[in-house]
Amino acid sequence: MQRFNDSPQAALGFLVSQTSHIESEVYKIKYPDITYSELIPIDTTAGQWATSVTYYSMDGAGKAAWINGASRDIPMVDTSREKHETEVSMAGIGYQYNIQELNQARMLGQNLSSDRAAVARRAYEEYVEDVAFNGDAPKGFSGLFSHPSVTAVAAPNGVSGTATWATKTPDEILKDVNDTLSGVYTGSNTVELADTLLLPEPQYLLIATKRLDSQAMITILDWVRKNNVYTVKTGRELTIRGQRQLINKGAGATARMVAYRRDPTVVKMHLPMALTFLAPQQVIFNFVVPGMFRIGGVDVRYPKAFRYLDGI
Repeated sequence: MQRFNDSPQAALGFLVSQTSHIESEVYKIKYPDITYSELIPIDTTAGQWATSVTYYSMDGAGKAAWINGASRDIPMVDTSREKHETEVSMAGIGYQYNIQELNQARMLGQNLSSDRAAVARRAYEEYVEDVAFNGDAPKGFSGLFSHPSVTAVAAPNGVSGTATWATKTPDEILKDVNDTLSGVYTGSNTVELADTLLLPEPQYLLIATKRLDSQAMITILDWVRKNNVYTVKTGRELTIRGQRQLINKGAGATARMVAYRRDPTVVKMHLPMALTFLAPQQVIFNFVVPGMFRIGGVDVRYPKAFRYLDGI
């Protein structure tokens, strides 16, 4: 007969043998509604234990001019280089089993369920997405949807006297979109073109289902995809996505549209350590599997490649 005093050690050994199987299962799971890695370039190159990441942004100015062969003055360019530092912080999530369920599974020759590990992984993904999109005020992190360095513009009123898309005509909605995309282009001295447009979910659904006019067979969204500044200039399709988090991100808790160029030279988020589960640890009659990860906020490295439109 097995002695009770052997049970904790046997249970711990059983859990250790199970965790590699559980974790490999969990990391295969895809979460279709977790989108931060699709919208923000993720940088994992910093050391896992780095406390901050330093980078430099540069701007330049200069203009050529006519000279003659005897000229002693040459027009010169000048550059400005600014240092930025992004803090990296640690967070955690874990799961546990108790001694009874471990020994019952061991006695019956059953594998442990990976449900708790999957819930822990899901909690990690949701946490990182929240920081990526909304930032974290206590940590001083900024998010993609509310970055202080990005220019925010109030949407103009339509013929109805209000700015919301629910009250605007299709032409007025199209003008809001193209004015925002054009604002990136002209605001960066025609250097930048926004290739990504993010809309609050209700506004996205509105243009996806509302026809251009009573005679047209296409929706406003269909028209925007083909007739926008980015597509006209490059011949490539503009990425348009609906995001529920944008419903109240604008000034005065209004709906916000986000236009930007999705490129690591423009915007990125540091994730030096993805979720890492440690070895199981016994805590009285429970066996805990702690997990940790290290993240930073979102760096907008070239604010001129961004534009917000509020009040839609």
